[in-house]
Amino acid sequence: MKRAGFVAILGKPNAGKSTLLNALIGEPLAIVSPKPETTRRPVIGILTRPDAQIVFLDTPGIVQHPKYELHRQMLTEIRQAIEDADVLAVLLDATGGIAEAQSLLAEPIMDDVRASAKPTILVLTKMDALEEKAAALPIIEHMMASGIFTASVAVSALKGKFLDELERVIIEHLPEGEFLFDPEQLSTQNERFFVAEFIREQIYRHCQQEIPYSVEVVVTDFEERDSAPWYIAAELIVERHSQKKILIGKGGAMIKRIGEHARKRIEEHLGVPVYLELYVKVREHWRNDPTYLRSFGYRITPPHRKQ
Repeated sequence: MKRAGFVAILGKPNAGKSTLLNALIGEPLAIVSPKPETTRRPVIGILTRPDAQIVFLDTPGIVQHPKYELHRQMLTEIRQAIEDADVLAVLLDATGGIAEAQSLLAEPIMDDVRASAKPTILVLTKMDALEEKAAALPIIEHMMASGIFTASVAVSALKGKFLDELERVIIEHLPEGEFLFDPEQLSTQNERFFVAEFIREQIYRHCQQEIPYSVEVVVTDFEERDSAPWYIAAELIVERHSQKKILIGKGGAMIKRIGEHARKRIEEHLGVPVYLELYVKVREHWRNDPTYLRSFGYRITPPHRKQ
């Protein structure tokens, strides 16, 4: 009998959620950055095996002290993923020790995890960065004693270690049933979504201080062409004119650098040449404005199961 279901990947910022998703799927679907708040909306990745299909929901990092409406929407997305999932995978950075474990258990979102009563797997991440592997044992014991977790697996997504064991444990806890999506499908999200994410990834890599957190990317034009590079235009939304000046850079140097790197990433993903145009626009206080947030695609409806 086949098994299939949704798995929510949960954890604090920089716990390795997006790196784990990319390693499991085998494709760089989720953008990765050492800066927190890189993931703002769930990224959906589908892993299909002969006897099972896992639909991963890579969620935003748990925001400890929401400062903007954007942060509250990110927490809403996490809670929605918990509600939609069949299995929960809670990630914990092994290098943080017992203190990080205690901090995670104290997060209010863990009350939602406990209340869901769903199979919950503790995934201890970044084992490659742990000098003494035995140091992971008391962390696992502490977390398992909470009564929240059904099973635990220690992995290194960066090195690809023990991912097969994690996959096995997840499949064990999935409900029996037919596949939810086409076996060839890697995601339910469209190309515009990934293009916007890849542009935002380059902003996180090349900009500092508050700029990455103050920018939203909106794809305004996406034209597929037979005999010429595909044409893509996107607006980079900032909150202040001073941020616009920084994002453009002296003589347009910064936005050019972002565009060049983003174009290469997009071309790798789409498999076709791309002509990319970027424009910077100011929308004051967009992070606190529900109307702007809604127009940017927040409050996303989760993917529907195949009937």
